[in-house]
Amino acid sequence: MSDGEADVAKIEHEHLREELERATAVGGETASAAREVLMVLSPHMLLEEELALPPLKLLPRLARGEFAPEMESILAKTDALKAELPRMLEEHAALIGALRRLLQAAIKEKHDGYASFAQKLILHAQQEEEIYYPASILVGEFIKLRRRR
Repeated sequence: MSDGEADVAKIEHEHLREELERATAVGGETASAAREVLMVLSPHMLLEEELALPPLKLLPRLARGEFAPEMESILAKTDALKAELPRMLEEHAALIGALRRLLQAAIKEKHDGYASFAQKLILHAQQEEEIYYPASILVGEFIKLRRRR
């Protein structure tokens, strides 16, 4: 993930927040469920932006075989991510529960766009768990291995 892509991820997070804010304005169970998602999601996204996204910026350089001593500065973030991962996965479980409630409410109240949004966000959380978090941690582990050479 390049610097631009990491910035794109932050912009995507902002769009997710905005979409949820709009959902809180539709009223009913959908609005209540959207507020619940926002309460869980907002602090979680800040942690992702702090710990999970920065290491991914190094992936293109590492994939090209590049290595520079200054890359070691990312180790504090990858080590923190590794330590925080159980909590972040617990937050994902809570988030997915809240998203399922949003999905059910949106379907019941015929807010198809918000139902689709909830489904996409559930898949996004799965993608983070299966790809982004492990990749971020592996960046740190790879740098540790490279510096031992």
